[in-house]
Amino acid sequence: MDTDPRDDNELAATGKMSFLDHLDELRRRIIVAIAAVGIAFVACWIFHERIFEFMSVPITQHLGDRKLTYLKPTEPFMIYMKASFYAGIFLASPVVLWQVWLFIAPGLYAREKRYAIPFLLSSSLLFILGGVFAYTVGLPMTLNFLTDFGHAFEEIVTATFYFEFALVIILGCAIIFEIPIVIFFMSVMGITNARFLLKNLRYAVLIIFITAAIITPTPDIPTLMVFAAPMLLLYLVGILVAWIFGKKRLRDENSD
Repeated sequence: MDTDPRDDNELAATGKMSFLDHLDELRRRIIVAIAAVGIAFVACWIFHERIFEFMSVPITQHLGDRKLTYLKPTEPFMIYMKASFYAGIFLASPVVLWQVWLFIAPGLYAREKRYAIPFLLSSSLLFILGGVFAYTVGLPMTLNFLTDFGHAFEEIVTATFYFEFALVIILGCAIIFEIPIVIFFMSVMGITNARFLLKNLRYAVLIIFITAAIITPTPDIPTLMVFAAPMLLLYLVGILVAWIFGKKRLRDENSD
Protein backbone atom coordinates (compact mmCIF):
# COMPACT_ATOMS: atom_id res chain seq x y z
CA MET A 1 0.00 0.00 0.00
CA ASP A 2 1.23 3.48 -0.86
CA THR A 3 2.09 5.34 2.32
CA ASP A 4 1.60 8.77 0.77
CA PRO A 5 -2.11 9.62 0.51
CA ARG A 6 -1.51 12.41 -1.98
CA ASP A 7 -1.65 11.55 -5.63
CA ASP A 8 0.98 12.54 -8.17
CA ASN A 9 -0.97 15.53 -9.36
CA GLU A 10 -1.22 16.90 -5.85
CA LEU A 11 2.50 16.46 -5.30
CA ALA A 12 3.16 18.31 -8.51
CA ALA A 13 0.88 21.08 -7.36
CA THR A 14 2.23 21.37 -3.82
CA GLY A 15 5.52 19.70 -3.07
CA LYS A 16 7.20 21.07 -6.18
CA MET A 17 5.77 24.57 -5.97
CA SER A 18 8.43 27.15 -5.32
CA PHE A 19 8.07 30.06 -2.94
CA LEU A 20 7.49 32.37 -5.91
CA ASP A 21 4.79 30.02 -7.20
CA HIS A 22 2.98 30.31 -3.88
CA LEU A 23 3.27 34.09 -3.99
CA ASP A 24 1.89 34.11 -7.54
CA GLU A 25 -1.00 31.91 -6.45
CA LEU A 26 -1.68 34.23 -3.50
CA ARG A 27 -1.60 37.24 -5.83
CA ARG A 28 -4.19 35.67 -8.13
CA ARG A 29 -6.50 34.87 -5.25
CA ILE A 30 -6.20 38.38 -3.83
CA ILE A 31 -6.94 39.91 -7.25
CA VAL A 32 -10.09 37.81 -7.65
CA ALA A 33 -11.21 38.65 -4.11
CA ILE A 34 -10.64 42.37 -4.66
CA ALA A 35 -12.50 42.22 -7.98
CA ALA A 36 -15.44 40.50 -6.29
CA VAL A 37 -15.58 43.13 -3.56
CA GLY A 38 -15.32 45.86 -6.22
CA ILE A 39 -18.25 44.46 -8.20
CA ALA A 40 -20.27 44.05 -5.00
CA PHE A 41 -19.41 47.64 -4.03
CA VAL A 42 -20.81 48.93 -7.34
CA ALA A 43 -23.98 46.90 -6.82
CA CYS A 44 -24.36 48.18 -3.25
CA TRP A 45 -23.72 51.79 -4.31
CA ILE A 46 -27.02 51.72 -6.19
CA PHE A 47 -28.71 51.32 -2.81
CA HIS A 48 -26.27 53.38 -0.73
CA GLU A 49 -28.93 55.51 0.95
CA ARG A 50 -31.01 52.49 1.92
CA ILE A 51 -27.93 50.67 3.20
CA PHE A 52 -26.89 53.51 5.47
CA GLU A 53 -30.50 54.02 6.59
CA PHE A 54 -30.59 50.35 7.55
CA MET A 55 -27.27 50.59 9.39
CA SER A 56 -28.48 53.72 11.21
CA VAL A 57 -31.55 52.08 12.76
CA PRO A 58 -29.80 51.13 16.06
CA ILE A 59 -28.89 54.79 16.72
CA THR A 60 -31.78 56.66 15.10
CA GLN A 61 -34.26 54.99 17.44
CA HIS A 62 -32.52 56.87 20.25
CA LEU A 63 -32.58 60.20 18.43
CA GLY A 64 -36.32 60.55 18.00
CA ASP A 65 -37.07 63.27 15.45
CA ARG A 66 -33.43 64.32 15.26
CA LYS A 67 -31.03 63.21 12.54
CA LEU A 68 -27.40 62.23 12.47
CA THR A 69 -25.21 65.24 11.81
CA TYR A 70 -22.06 65.91 9.82
CA LEU A 71 -19.30 68.50 10.16
CA LYS A 72 -17.80 68.66 6.66
CA PRO A 73 -19.53 68.88 3.26
CA THR A 74 -17.62 65.82 2.05
CA GLU A 75 -18.73 63.57 4.93
CA PRO A 76 -22.07 62.33 3.50
CA PHE A 77 -20.44 61.21 0.26
CA MET A 78 -17.58 59.43 2.10
CA ILE A 79 -20.01 57.79 4.49
CA TYR A 80 -22.09 56.42 1.62
CA MET A 81 -18.90 55.19 -0.02
CA LYS A 82 -17.81 53.37 3.12
CA ALA A 83 -21.29 51.95 3.74
CA SER A 84 -21.41 50.57 0.20
CA PHE A 85 -17.88 49.20 0.48
CA TYR A 86 -18.45 47.30 3.71
CA ALA A 87 -21.83 46.08 2.54
CA GLY A 88 -19.98 44.85 -0.52
CA ILE A 89 -17.61 42.87 1.70
CA PHE A 90 -20.56 40.96 3.16
CA LEU A 91 -22.13 40.51 -0.28
CA ALA A 92 -18.87 39.22 -1.76
CA SER A 93 -17.89 37.16 1.30
CA PRO A 94 -18.69 33.78 -0.35
CA VAL A 95 -16.35 34.61 -3.25
CA VAL A 96 -13.63 35.91 -0.92
CA LEU A 97 -13.86 32.84 1.32
CA TRP A 98 -13.82 30.59 -1.75
CA GLN A 99 -10.53 32.17 -2.78
CA VAL A 100 -9.20 31.41 0.70
CA TRP A 101 -10.17 27.78 0.19
CA LEU A 102 -8.57 27.61 -3.26
CA PHE A 103 -5.32 28.96 -1.82
CA ILE A 104 -5.28 26.49 1.07
CA ALA A 105 -6.69 23.45 -0.76
CA PRO A 106 -3.42 22.38 -2.51
CA GLY A 107 -1.94 21.68 0.92
CA LEU A 108 -4.76 19.33 1.87
CA TYR A 109 -5.14 15.60 1.29
CA ALA A 110 -7.39 14.54 -1.57
CA ARG A 111 -10.04 13.24 0.84
CA GLU A 112 -10.01 16.55 2.71
CA LYS A 113 -10.80 18.53 -0.42
CA ARG A 114 -14.33 17.16 -0.39
CA TYR A 115 -15.05 19.63 2.41
CA ALA A 116 -14.97 22.47 -0.13
CA ILE A 117 -18.73 23.05 -0.33
CA PRO A 118 -19.34 22.59 3.43
CA PHE A 119 -16.49 25.04 4.07
CA LEU A 120 -17.94 27.63 1.70
CA LEU A 121 -21.44 27.34 3.13
CA SER A 122 -20.46 27.26 6.80
CA SER A 123 -17.84 30.01 6.62
CA SER A 124 -20.14 32.32 4.65
CA LEU A 125 -23.02 31.61 7.02
CA LEU A 126 -20.89 32.23 10.12
CA PHE A 127 -19.49 35.47 8.69
CA ILE A 128 -22.98 36.79 7.98
CA LEU A 129 -24.32 35.53 11.33
CA GLY A 130 -21.54 37.40 13.09
CA GLY A 131 -22.65 40.63 11.43
CA VAL A 132 -26.30 39.89 12.21
CA PHE A 133 -25.47 39.20 15.85
CA ALA A 134 -23.56 42.48 16.14
CA TYR A 135 -26.35 44.45 14.44
CA THR A 136 -29.25 42.94 16.40
CA VAL A 137 -27.66 42.32 19.82
CA GLY A 138 -24.18 43.75 20.36
CA LEU A 139 -24.61 47.18 18.81
CA PRO A 140 -28.07 47.97 20.29
CA MET A 141 -27.00 46.88 23.77
CA THR A 142 -23.87 49.01 23.59
CA LEU A 143 -25.84 52.03 22.39
CA ASN A 144 -28.47 51.53 25.10
CA PHE A 145 -25.76 51.64 27.74
CA LEU A 146 -24.08 54.71 26.28
CA THR A 147 -27.26 56.72 25.72
CA ASP A 148 -28.63 55.87 29.18
CA PHE A 149 -25.32 56.79 30.76
CA GLY A 150 -25.28 60.14 28.94
CA HIS A 151 -28.87 61.18 29.60
CA ALA A 152 -27.70 64.31 31.45
CA PHE A 153 -26.08 65.68 28.29
CA GLU A 154 -27.34 67.04 25.00
CA GLU A 155 -26.83 64.28 22.45
CA ILE A 156 -25.33 65.23 19.09
CA VAL A 157 -24.11 62.23 17.12
CA THR A 158 -22.20 62.66 13.88
CA ALA A 159 -22.82 60.18 11.09
CA THR A 160 -19.09 59.58 10.63
CA PHE A 161 -18.51 58.74 14.28
CA TYR A 162 -21.49 56.41 14.42
CA PHE A 163 -20.53 54.57 11.25
CA GLU A 164 -16.95 53.98 12.40
CA PHE A 165 -18.25 52.94 15.82
CA ALA A 166 -20.72 50.46 14.30
CA LEU A 167 -18.19 49.15 11.80
CA VAL A 168 -15.74 47.99 14.47
CA ILE A 169 -18.48 46.01 16.19
CA ILE A 170 -20.15 44.53 13.10
CA LEU A 171 -17.04 43.60 11.12
CA GLY A 172 -15.22 42.48 14.27
CA CYS A 173 -18.01 40.07 15.20
CA ALA A 174 -18.24 38.77 11.62
CA ILE A 175 -14.55 37.87 11.67
CA ILE A 176 -14.70 36.40 15.18
CA PHE A 177 -17.53 34.08 14.14
CA GLU A 178 -15.03 32.33 11.86
CA ILE A 179 -13.32 30.75 14.91
CA PRO A 180 -14.73 27.24 14.25
CA ILE A 181 -13.55 27.41 10.62
CA VAL A 182 -10.02 28.35 11.67
CA ILE A 183 -9.97 25.51 14.19
CA PHE A 184 -11.30 23.14 11.50
CA PHE A 185 -8.36 23.92 9.23
CA MET A 186 -5.87 23.63 12.07
CA SER A 187 -7.26 20.23 13.03
CA VAL A 188 -7.43 18.69 9.55
CA MET A 189 -3.90 19.89 8.85
CA GLY A 190 -2.66 18.38 12.10
CA ILE A 191 -1.63 21.70 13.64
CA THR A 192 -3.84 21.26 16.70
CA ASN A 193 -6.31 18.83 18.21
CA ALA A 194 -9.23 18.77 20.63
CA ARG A 195 -7.09 17.69 23.57
CA PHE A 196 -4.72 20.62 23.14
CA LEU A 197 -7.58 23.10 22.77
CA LEU A 198 -9.34 21.77 25.85
CA LYS A 199 -6.13 21.68 27.89
CA ASN A 200 -5.49 25.34 27.10
CA LEU A 201 -9.08 26.45 27.64
CA ARG A 202 -8.12 28.85 30.44
CA TYR A 203 -5.70 30.68 28.14
CA ALA A 204 -8.33 30.76 25.42
CA VAL A 205 -10.81 32.33 27.84
CA LEU A 206 -8.25 35.00 28.73
CA ILE A 207 -7.63 35.79 25.04
CA ILE A 208 -11.38 35.82 24.37
CA PHE A 209 -12.03 38.38 27.10
CA ILE A 210 -9.13 40.53 25.94
CA THR A 211 -10.47 40.44 22.37
CA ALA A 212 -14.00 41.18 23.58
CA ALA A 213 -12.67 44.15 25.56
CA ILE A 214 -11.02 45.50 22.41
CA ILE A 215 -14.19 45.15 20.34
CA THR A 216 -16.47 46.40 23.10
CA PRO A 217 -16.40 50.20 23.15
CA THR A 218 -17.83 50.39 26.69
CA PRO A 219 -16.23 49.36 30.01
CA ASP A 220 -19.30 47.71 31.53
CA ILE A 221 -19.28 43.99 32.29
CA PRO A 222 -22.74 43.13 30.81
CA THR A 223 -21.79 44.47 27.37
CA LEU A 224 -18.41 42.74 27.58
CA MET A 225 -20.19 39.45 28.28
CA VAL A 226 -22.47 39.94 25.26
CA PHE A 227 -19.38 39.75 23.05
CA ALA A 228 -17.36 37.26 25.09
CA ALA A 229 -20.13 34.67 25.51
CA PRO A 230 -20.59 33.84 21.80
CA MET A 231 -16.82 33.81 21.32
CA LEU A 232 -16.46 31.23 24.10
CA LEU A 233 -19.34 29.21 22.64
CA LEU A 234 -17.67 29.29 19.21
CA TYR A 235 -14.40 28.11 20.76
CA LEU A 236 -16.20 25.17 22.38
CA VAL A 237 -17.84 24.38 19.03
CA GLY A 238 -14.35 24.51 17.55
CA ILE A 239 -13.17 21.93 20.09
CA LEU A 240 -15.99 19.64 18.98
CA VAL A 241 -15.06 20.22 15.35
CA ALA A 242 -11.40 19.43 16.10
CA TRP A 243 -12.40 16.24 17.91
CA ILE A 244 -14.61 15.04 15.04
CA PHE A 245 -12.23 15.81 12.20
CA GLY A 246 -9.13 14.92 14.21
CA LYS A 247 -10.47 11.43 14.78
CA LYS A 248 -11.48 11.17 11.15
CA ARG A 249 -8.03 12.27 9.97
CA LEU A 250 -6.33 9.71 12.24
CA ARG A 251 -8.68 6.96 11.08
CA ASP A 252 -8.06 7.78 7.43
CA GLU A 253 -4.28 7.84 7.93
CA ASN A 254 -4.38 4.45 9.66
CA SER A 255 -6.39 3.01 6.80
CA ASP A 256 -3.74 4.01 4.21
